[in-house]
Amino acid sequence: MKKIILRSLGFTFLGILTIIILYVSYLAHGITGYAVKGIASGVFVSGRSVENLEKEDISFFPVKFAKNHVDMEKKEAVSRLLLWKSRAVYNEGLGCTVVNDFSADEVRKLDYPAIDIPIVSQDTIPWPAGDLVSDTIPAGINMQKINDLLNEIFTSSVNSQGTFAITIVYRDQLVAERYRNDITRSSKLLGWSVGKSYTNAITGLLVKEGRVDINKPLNIKEWEGDARKNITLNNLLHMNSGLVFNEEYSKIMLTDITTMLTKRGDMAHYAASRKLVVKPDSVWNYSGGSTNIIFDYLRSVIGNDEEYLSYPKKALFSKTGMLNTLIEPDASGTFVGSSYVYATARDYARFGLLYLHNGNWLGEQLFPEDWVKYTTTPAKGSGGDYGAHFWINSSGEYPGLPPDFFWADGHDGQFIFIIPSKNLVVTRNGFSPGPMFDEKVFLRKIVEAVE
Repeated sequence: MKKIILRSLGFTFLGILTIIILYVSYLAHGITGYAVKGIASGVFVSGRSVENLEKEDISFFPVKFAKNHVDMEKKEAVSRLLLWKSRAVYNEGLGCTVVNDFSADEVRKLDYPAIDIPIVSQDTIPWPAGDLVSDTIPAGINMQKINDLLNEIFTSSVNSQGTFAITIVYRDQLVAERYRNDITRSSKLLGWSVGKSYTNAITGLLVKEGRVDINKPLNIKEWEGDARKNITLNNLLHMNSGLVFNEEYSKIMLTDITTMLTKRGDMAHYAASRKLVVKPDSVWNYSGGSTNIIFDYLRSVIGNDEEYLSYPKKALFSKTGMLNTLIEPDASGTFVGSSYVYATARDYARFGLLYLHNGNWLGEQLFPEDWVKYTTTPAKGSGGDYGAHFWINSSGEYPGLPPDFFWADGHDGQFIFIIPSKNLVVTRNGFSPGPMFDEKVFLRKIVEAVE
C-alpha cells in the first residue's frame, strides 16, 4: 500500500513539475524578450544605466526575474531566464531590435542608409525648427501656476520617480520644460503607443505624395482568398479592421501584443495572420497589430528598403527639426510603429505642433489639408474616443476640456496633448503604471493656467 501511495505521489509530483516547466517555457521568451528590448534600447538609445532600467522599467513580475547583460563592444544585450534567453542588437540610426526568427547577423545587416541632409547646430536656430528658445512669454498664460505644478510633480515622492520629462508649448513657444535629474534635454525617451500616431503621420505624407489611397484594399497576398481582402488602410487606421487582436498586457499569459513584440521577427506577418471575426468598419478594437500591418504595407508601397528605412527622417524628421527621433524596426526590417518610437521631449513637442497647425510646418504643407480633420473624426464603433491613430475628446472623456482636444497616448504614461483652441501642446514622458500619474488632473491644471 505504501508503494502505491508513494508511486502516486511521485507521478503527481512529476505531473506538477512538467506543468511548471511547460508553463515557464511558454512564458520564458516573453519575459526575456520584453526585458532585453527594454535594456538594449534603454542603454544604447536612451543612454540610461542597466541598474536604473532594472530598478524602474523592468522591475515588475515576472520580467524582473530576467538576468541581463550588455556588451558595449558588440552593441548588444542578452536577457536570460533559466535555460531560455533573448538577444537584442543595436544598429546606428535604427535603434535596437530583438533577434527573433532571423539570425543576429541578419539583423545587424539592417543598415541605416546615408542621407544627404546638411548637418546643423540646432542651438543656433530659433524654436521650433531649432533649440534657440525665446526668453519672452506670450500673453495669456499664468506661468506661476505652471511652475507651481511642475514643482509639485518633480518633488512629489511618487511623480518624481515616475515622470521623466514635461514640455509645454503655448502659442508656438516653448514656455516650460522640466526633466528628472537623470534625464536631459538630449535623452531619447520611449513613446510606446505614441508611435501609432507617428504611423498616422508617415501615412499622411505618402497620401500627400499621391502614393497611397487609404480607401482601397491593401491587396495583401495572404488575404486574397478570404474576406480580409476587403480591409483598407482606413480600416486599420481607425482600428476597425475586423481582425482579432488582444492588446492587453498580462503578467501570467502571453497575449497577441506581447507575443508579437517579444517572440516574432516579422510582427506585421503575425498580425496579418489573425482571423477576421467581424466585418471591416463595424467594430472598434484597439490593435497594435493593425499599426504594424500599416507600416509593412507602406514598405511595399515605397518598394525599396533603402528608401523605406530613410523615409521617416527624410520626409518628416529632418523637415520639422525632429532630428533626435527614430522608429525602431523588427528583425524583418519593418518599423514597429505600434510601440517603438524614441524621441527627445522637445521632438515630441514638435510633433504635436505639426498637428496643431493642421500638418503645416513653417509654411510647408506636409499632410493633405484635410488630414488632421480626418485624423480627429471619430472612428466607427469607438464611441467618440478614437480617430485615426489618435485619441479624441468627442465623447468627453476629459471633462471640461475643449472638444477639439486630441492626443497621442502611450503605455505607462507617455502623452502628446494637442488643444488647438487653446494654442497648446503638452508632452509628458515617464514610467507610471497604474495610478502613479493622473494625466487628467495634470492637463486640467495646465489648461486652467491659460486664459
